[in-house]
Amino acid sequence: MKLLNFAIIKITICLIVGILVAHYFNLSISLVLPFTLILTIVLLTFLIVEKKHLVKSSGFGILTIFTFIAIGILNYQLHDQKSFRKHYTQHFDPVTDTVETISFRIREVLKPSVYHDKYRVEILNINDQQLVGKTLLNVQRDSFLQPFKVDAIFITSSALTDLNPPINPNQFDYKKYLEKQYIYHQIFTNKNELLSVPSDTNTIFGYAAQLRTHINSKLKYYNFKPDELALINALLLGQRQDISPEIYNSYSRAGAVHILAVSGLHVGIVLLLLNSLFRPLEYLKHGKTVKIIFILLILWGFAVVAGLSASVTRAVTMFSVVAIGMNLKRPSNIFNTLAISMFFLLLFKPLFLFDVGFQMSYLAVIAIVSFQPFLEGLWRPQFKPARKLWEIFTVTLAAQFGVVPISLFYFNQFPGLFFLSNLVIIPFLGIILGMGIIIILLASINILPFWLADIYGGIISIMNSFVRWISLQERFVFSDLSFSLLQVLTAYLLIITLAFLSKKQNFKRLTTAMFAVLIFQSALIFEEKRNQTEEFVVFQKSKHSLIGIKKNMTLSVAHNFDSVTSIRDNVIKNYKVGNAIKDIKNDTLENIYAFGATRILVVDSLGIYKIPHLHPDYVVLRDSPKINLSRLLDSIKPQLIIADGSNYKSYLKRWELSCMDQNIPFHSTGRDGAFVLRKQ
Repeated sequence: MKLLNFAIIKITICLIVGILVAHYFNLSISLVLPFTLILTIVLLTFLIVEKKHLVKSSGFGILTIFTFIAIGILNYQLHDQKSFRKHYTQHFDPVTDTVETISFRIREVLKPSVYHDKYRVEILNINDQQLVGKTLLNVQRDSFLQPFKVDAIFITSSALTDLNPPINPNQFDYKKYLEKQYIYHQIFTNKNELLSVPSDTNTIFGYAAQLRTHINSKLKYYNFKPDELALINALLLGQRQDISPEIYNSYSRAGAVHILAVSGLHVGIVLLLLNSLFRPLEYLKHGKTVKIIFILLILWGFAVVAGLSASVTRAVTMFSVVAIGMNLKRPSNIFNTLAISMFFLLLFKPLFLFDVGFQMSYLAVIAIVSFQPFLEGLWRPQFKPARKLWEIFTVTLAAQFGVVPISLFYFNQFPGLFFLSNLVIIPFLGIILGMGIIIILLASINILPFWLADIYGGIISIMNSFVRWISLQERFVFSDLSFSLLQVLTAYLLIITLAFLSKKQNFKRLTTAMFAVLIFQSALIFEEKRNQTEEFVVFQKSKHSLIGIKKNMTLSVAHNFDSVTSIRDNVIKNYKVGNAIKDIKNDTLENIYAFGATRILVVDSLGIYKIPHLHPDYVVLRDSPKINLSRLLDSIKPQLIIADGSNYKSYLKRWELSCMDQNIPFHSTGRDGAFVLRKQ
């Protein structure tokens, strides 16, 4: 049975292509809308008039492809909230317009930062004008301030500000990440600038948050440790805000971070439990229908309680299709099931396509279905426990074929002991989830025995300790790995050819696989050649100076850090990974740099800039030198002034005015980002 013979798979691929086209190309909706309507009408007309005679023709196939690509483009544009008539960006410019009042509703509590509590909020009105839109709320942290509740409404006069783009090379682009969630601005405020507005209106998200709060209040009575309670919230309630960085990093380095997010693994186990629980209903008249309805209601109720994140929504959608197929006793192909769930998810949430969890979940399941039967057939132990462990191992190994390339691209690390952590955790996850549901139900009605709570807390502590031990085996954790998008694409091309080869071995498929190997090797060589460049970089580092000189795949770093070495610094780490740096050397900050034909003068706190016979092209100001910049400009006439993050902000404003007076460009790394000079 050929994979692409399934119509739903072809249609889903076309929808994905349309979403990608709309995302990367700015197409006018006034052209796309009539074009899509015409194609849809023609397609439906042919389906009604010609019926089966046209369905199998190549012309009908081409028409279908273009129709669903157009639907994908239009679907993306219709979900673009900036184009909504009532969206605040259509009526209000945060740069030029003054904010008198903004009213908003708390929609989601996010993980706090060091200085701010963070929330995703929905705008209700601006300056008494009813508008819509999402934004990020940053409230200055206060030990006496309780976290805001979901559905709470506030009014503030604090301004809407732009999201900050990355300021150093290869830094995570938090601005783009938020824009893919239709968040384009943020609010910085404190509790004194927020006025609470009484409201009796509650949404389903508010009720779900109240339920989670009630459950947590009951669980706290049983003295669960903070890490144990955080794991219960993550595994059963889909809330990861309270997981400590230490625990999260341990699971990440052990290759078990997927355990912390409610996803297909969790929902699949819940489905199996529900299917067994409601099996007696099958003996009643219409019992199967009632059973399906109960299962679907509970699964989607679980999704709402878990916050309707991308991972849980994807998982519940997919397993809803699986549940219907299981209980109707109709044969279904897993690729069809995946395609159906993906199609409807992207139809209602097209930006899910760019969600990392969404991508990894589908790739993992596809890889398991493609490779696990072949791997399992390599060895068939007679001893049942060994056979079960071998099945778990092959499932875990098969999943890595799907997630390793994209995991390297996003996270730049590979946990070598992933199979060991999953081999131990996955068999007991069903027990942990099943027992956890019982614990929550008993605690909610105040009949949970303390001894049972202690046993459950002990199981979670043992799991955490085991994962922590795995993560400490640093020789098996391969980190700071550079993997480009081109390498990701060619790696998946190789994996796809290997999947087809594992199904059926013949000369044609073997030749295709070998050709894919050559393409992947060519991509590796191309990326290595592409990184054979030279750069001079003045990084942005608050209160510090950090200069790097890249020569091919070696980076020399000069800095004035007091206690933290540059090699461990995240700024250098990101640059190292993004540019495939193999060797980092520590250096001292110099006052003069020669980079090709360019001469660079660094003026530090001593303020020395008059150097005989030196005519610098660029001047770097660091450590707030007490100089008259106008005299410096008159004396050496540089082409550009660069000020790094070690300077006082008051000095930056004065220096910029001096540069403007003499029409010389001024680059502040705190505002404009790192300065990068590449050798031509």
